[in-house]
Amino acid sequence: MNIHEYQAKELLRRYNVPVLKGKPIFSADEAWNITKTEFIDNGINVVVLKSQIHAGGRGKGVIHNTATKEVVELYGKPVRGVTVIHDGDIAGKAKEYAQATIDNTLVTIQTGEAGKVVRRMFIEEGCNIAHEYYCSILLDRDTSRNIIMVSTEGGMDIEEVAEHSPEKILKEYVDPCIGFQQFQARRLAFGLGLSGAAFKSFVSFIDTLYSAYEDMDCSMLEINPLVVTNDGAFIALDAKVNFDDNALYRHSEYVELRDIEEEDPLEVEASKFNLNYIKLDGNVGCMVNGAGLAMATMDIIQLAGGKPANFLDVGGGANVERIANAFRIMTNDPAVECVLINIFGGIVRCDRVANGIVQALQQVSVSTPVIVRLEGTNAIEAGEILKNSGMEFLVATTLEDAANKVTQALSK
Repeated sequence: MNIHEYQAKELLRRYNVPVLKGKPIFSADEAWNITKTEFIDNGINVVVLKSQIHAGGRGKGVIHNTATKEVVELYGKPVRGVTVIHDGDIAGKAKEYAQATIDNTLVTIQTGEAGKVVRRMFIEEGCNIAHEYYCSILLDRDTSRNIIMVSTEGGMDIEEVAEHSPEKILKEYVDPCIGFQQFQARRLAFGLGLSGAAFKSFVSFIDTLYSAYEDMDCSMLEINPLVVTNDGAFIALDAKVNFDDNALYRHSEYVELRDIEEEDPLEVEASKFNLNYIKLDGNVGCMVNGAGLAMATMDIIQLAGGKPANFLDVGGGANVERIANAFRIMTNDPAVECVLINIFGGIVRCDRVANGIVQALQQVSVSTPVIVRLEGTNAIEAGEILKNSGMEFLVATTLEDAANKVTQALSK
């Protein structure tokens, strides 16, 4: 589960991770009021307005009018996803930039041309920056250990650094038996070329950040940029937090931070029925039981010339209700031109799945071709049920046969 920057920083503040003073806003009037009362009246004359969307590259991103798709401009320049205001009528400018941004669309390298509508912003105090660094903590599945990555190349896409200057990314793997050690923090600090106050500040920062990462059950915690000020203090200038969904039962309060407007509507609908659904950009709807089989199904569709429109794992209990909801969600995607059902009857018998498919299609109107492959316990009986249902199924015997029938259906 992803959360916004301002939410992430509020959580990090609870763990004493150094962050700057900031407030979320939801309207242009709030931008003026908060800038005036929280910052200017307290002697802060530099503020930063940040669009809050679940995507990176906001600083380089450009605001587009949601209705006309035209680039929004202020003072003769395109409005960016992140704006620094440091002169003139600061509160007035904050209001103008908020008015130009909220309810308009931010297009970044990560959102694609469609962009994302900005419904909230974050106003934060400015700070003097001596240097920008990169820092992240995540699970490395190859080693089954958490990995801490830092780099002197902060503020950039880490993928570019990894491709062109991999030697600039320093890594420390954390042994789960003994945890993160002080010598590892110092080794990272030395690797970044730090000394004096900056060295001490970084060691303290990374130790505190790792404790927050573990305690919050994150799957990723990224600080980019991580900045050091002129007096050698490290501060999280940005923060991206992803929670491990499997651990949310331990943090019920985090569920309230979810912003469903930032998620795909079909994925939100699927989550209501505990369906593992991820929308993709293809035209073949896939309904499978088991994540491994789902991945194999998508691969063979691609190899046969099709393109999967979704990942959908209905799980072991593929009953009538789950199948009906899965059909409804898949076919609500206008890109879906045909549906492939690929079920292995292990936990659940194939004949029960076949009955579930027939009953589900009596509840949900599906106009696209449906290819069904059922293998496992009572697969022969399941085939008879489908043939005698009076419905027009394309029944496949093997996975390759199913993929070929999909491409044939698409070509008609």
